[in-house]
Formats: sequence, structure tokens, C-alpha cells
Amino acid sequence: MSVLRPFRAIRPTKENASKVAALPYDVMNSQEAAEMVKGNPLSFLHVDKAEIDLPEGTYIYDEKVYLKARENLNKLSEDGICIQDESPCLYIYRQIMNGRAQTGIVGCASIDDYMNNIIKKHELTRADKEADRINHVDYCDANTGPIFLTYRADKTVDAIVEKYVKNQPEYDFVTDDGITNTVWVVDCDEDIMVLSDAFTNIPALYIADGHHRAASAVKVGMKRREAKPDYDGTEEFNFFLAVYFRSDDLAIMDYNRLIADYNGKTKDELFTEISEKFDIEKKDEIYHPETKHTFGMYIDKEWYKLTAKNGIFDENDPVDRLDVSILQKNVISPVFGIDDPRTDKRIDFVGGIRGLGELERRCETDMQIAFSMYPTTLDDLMDIADAQKIMPPKSTWFEPKLLSGLFIHKLS
Repeated sequence: MSVLRPFRAIRPTKENASKVAALPYDVMNSQEAAEMVKGNPLSFLHVDKAEIDLPEGTYIYDEKVYLKARENLNKLSEDGICIQDESPCLYIYRQIMNGRAQTGIVGCASIDDYMNNIIKKHELTRADKEADRINHVDYCDANTGPIFLTYRADKTVDAIVEKYVKNQPEYDFVTDDGITNTVWVVDCDEDIMVLSDAFTNIPALYIADGHHRAASAVKVGMKRREAKPDYDGTEEFNFFLAVYFRSDDLAIMDYNRLIADYNGKTKDELFTEISEKFDIEKKDEIYHPETKHTFGMYIDKEWYKLTAKNGIFDENDPVDRLDVSILQKNVISPVFGIDDPRTDKRIDFVGGIRGLGELERRCETDMQIAFSMYPTTLDDLMDIADAQKIMPPKSTWFEPKLLSGLFIHKLS
């Protein structure tokens, strides 16, 4: 059974929602964030990337950053920009991008569900990134960015959601990137109970995006438990902020690869080695793979289609049959000598939202070879998580990103 818990969100007033809402902290660097907040002192980036309000060059993991984040978060409430709901609620959050809608339920997930693998993971996390978010959550005494969860559709949940999205929304605005964000408040006790009960029949939740935020939220919860050994499990620190989306609402975009050099080989030598595992076909224009196990390759201002030959991967292994695994094990590692894509500086990754023209541009500047990918599917993600296996790095790119600042979950 899965937990969906209502909470008393601290959230912007209607007139301030579009000003406060901001992209998540991990999709831009400090310089980009500083540019994005110009002219908008209410942007939630002042909380999630508080270094932008400190002297230039401040170490982003300095304690001063977390103290500033807490100050800026508290100021939103003190100035009446954000208010806290009087009773625990759930919220429905819909995003529309290029005509496609994804509709989720905002509530709190259980740290015990995370530890007991009811909330399933598919990525490894880095200790330094975890430490950053642990400090941010701890100093702010709040979850400020939601975890992106997904689940297999449930008719009872769908019925309640459909009921609310016909009503007048609490928030309805379009961000600069053209994405419509709409929120409804579920404040009816009976509907809250129906939704929460329905999730007890959903056997598993899956982290789509936000592994570091989730791991950090759980570790803060455990730290709070240690500090309060007589906790009874109902305290807010036992839960963390999440948005629950049905899996067939979501779409994963391609996550493409760039390689810095030929690894000391000639172009002909590269083609000879790659052709041992792939059929190679020259294309007259940008090539975006249309099916699994096909890849685009851009080299020397020309595009090629690569098709994996039979026998180079195990179709019964949910990780081995992933296209990102096939490319890594049969090209990136043996041909280009990049064995650890997490740390090697000779490889870079470009989310599909930027388009394949970005691959061509990078190959004219700081890189030499690009590979375009067919997107990983939600079924792939859930199969791997169910098998308790780990995806290779940079396997999935979700759009649109969940905005931060619309819902804040206080831990005490």
C-alpha cells in the first residue's frame, strides 16, 4: 500500500503565484538563476538558490546560503506573499506543454514507503548533492521542491481528479516558456479520504524525477526521529512533498550524448569499429531515432543512422536492453574509452528539450561527435525499478519540469 497524506501547504496568494513559482534549482547554475530573477524579488529561486542574494563567489554549499534560504522563505510568509492553509488539503496540479497535459495530485509521501521500497528508485545518488539538499531542508525546516512520483492508473483516483478539474482553479497561469500551470484545492474531507484510501490499494510508487531531493528528505526525517525518540509517526517530518502522476500521462524525452574527441582514432577507424556492432546508414538530414535500438550519429557535419545488430544485448534484462546501455557498452566505452560517464569530462549530455540542432551546434564548438537517442519509456523505468536495478546515468529527461514555490511543506 502507498501513502498519500494531505498537508497544510504554505503557498502563494492567487495574485502572487505566477511571480513566486520557479523552475527547480537543479536545472540552472547560479549565474543563470541570478539572471532569471532580475526584476522579480518574489521568485522562489531566492529560496532554492539563495546564493544569488549573497556576494558573488560565495561557495554554494556555505552555511550562509542555507541561512539565507531560510530567511528568504520566512520572509514570503511574513510579507503575506504566501499563506498557510488552515486545514490539511490535497491539491491537483496540471501542466500543459505543446498541447499535452499531465495532471498530478500534490500531497505528502511517507519516508517509510521510501525505505521499504514501496517508493521505487532507478538512479544512484551523489553524496555531495544529497548533503546540499539535506542542509537546505533542515535549515528551512521545509520541503521546498516536490518529488516527481508516478503510479499505474487507478479509476477511483481518476474520478476524483476529473471532478475537480471541472471547477474554477485556484491558480491558472502560463510561464515564459509557454507551459500552462493550473492548480485546484481538494479541501473536502470526504474526497481527501477517498483519494488517500485509493492509494492504499496502489502497490508501488516510482520516482520519475527527484532522487536527490527524495533521499535528502528521507534522511532529514530520520535525523528528526533520532532527535525525538518518542515520535509517533504522525509528525510532519515523517513525510515529504510529492506530486503523484499517473504513468500514462507522462512522456520521457530523449537524453542525447556528445563526445569530445575521436579517442586518437581516424574517422575510418571509428566507423570500422562501430560497424562491428551496428549497421550504419548515411542520412541526408538530422536523424531522430524512430524505434528502440536505433541511434543517430553526427560526425564531421554528417548524420548517420545506427541500428543495433542482433546479439549485442540481452532482451530479457531490463537494463541491458536499454538504448543508453547498448550505446554505452558497445560504442562509448569500447570505441571512445569512456568507461564512467558520470565522471569523464569527455562526454556530455543534452536533454531532448533543446532539440537536435543543439547537438550540431555543440559539435561546431566544444565537441566532435553526437548521438541522438530514442527516449526511454515509462515501462522501461518501472520494469527496472521493479527489478530493483539501476538505470545508467542520464537515461531519462522529463518535461515539463515541476515548478517550485507553489507548495511548501513545513516539517514542524
